[in-house]
Amino acid sequence: MKQDKTNKTLVQNRQASHEYFILERYEVGMCLTGDEVKSIKSGNANLKEAFIYAEDGGIVIKNMHVSPYEKTDGFTKNSPRRDRKLLMHKQEILKVRQKVEKKGLTLIPLSMYLKGALIKMEVGLCQGKHTYDKKKTLME
Repeated sequence: MKQDKTNKTLVQNRQASHEYFILERYEVGMCLTGDEVKSIKSGNANLKEAFIYAEDGGIVIKNMHVSPYEKTDGFTKNSPRRDRKLLMHKQEILKVRQKVEKKGLTLIPLSMYLKGALIKMEVGLCQGKHTYDKKKTLME
């Protein structure tokens, strides 16, 4: 079987480029349950208020809303805004963590997309914009 090399975007955080300067981009995986995967593939996720922080040897996305899949049974209901672990190489996590602590940068989820059969997330290492920067980007 041939795999399709194109990535299909499922969810995008459109406000991220307006609110932040995106300095670096990373591709990460996520720990999801089966009904969350089906819900995300049908486009029922929201990255608008989500943020990422470094935890004991890993990174976690917080406040990402994934609507419950409507065809699932009633016994496996998870909270729509539960914390989800993100998967990166250990060296990448250490580099990103150092940049966040030293330079005062933040990690923001930019988009979620399909890569083959896997759901991947694009994470940006960002610096906040001031109001005059936001006005300048609107004028451009």
